[in-house]
Amino acid sequence: MSARGAAASLVLTNIYLELGQKKAIARKAKANGTNVSVEIRRAVDAYLAGLGADELRLLDAATRQAKIEIDQMNTILDGGQARARKFFAAIDKVKAQGPA
Repeated sequence: MSARGAAASLVLTNIYLELGQKKAIARKAKANGTNVSVEIRRAVDAYLAGLGADELRLLDAATRQAKIEIDQMNTILDGGQARARKFFAAIDKVKAQGPA
């Protein structure tokens, strides 16, 4: 859906937040590169899906741990690729020298 189509499906709703809530949501939005409305919609979606605060904390922790593990795997794979490039370069060098 286009941005204009998505915006057309939104309904303006006024809500009252405590000052601390508003500041916290604004910080989260800034950290996520979004805006307060997006963060509130995400929170509403989580609430409607039945996710409680404990489940969201567990999900967040699991997501952060998964990122750490994926980054570690990428480092290992990068090292393997570097070794493979060196290996194939050595083979190409031997081939270029011709038969002994």
